[in-house]
Amino acid sequence: MGREKILFKSEEKKSSVEVVAVLRSVADKIEQGSSMTLRQGKDKIVLDFPKNMTLEIKVEDEEKKRKGTKRTFEIELEWYPGSGHKESSVTIE
Repeated sequence: MGREKILFKSEEKKSSVEVVAVLRSVADKIEQGSSMTLRQGKDKIVLDFPKNMTLEIKVEDEEKKRKGTKRTFEIELEWYPGSGHKESSVTIE
């Protein structure tokens, strides 16, 4: 099994309107074939999305002692980088 290295991580509370805006921004970049820059403070990563990726969707329930059941909905895109470089970049903040 390979080692994982976290290159960028962000977790923050957002309204459903804000979540939709972020998801639309990501979808637009993938559709346009543009690079996307994620930036938070000093942390930054540029992603070049390939034409084909693996899409994983998962829903989990986790029992919390004090708060009850916590539901998680995850959308994950996977690919092997290095198939070419794209010039344009966009910042999502």
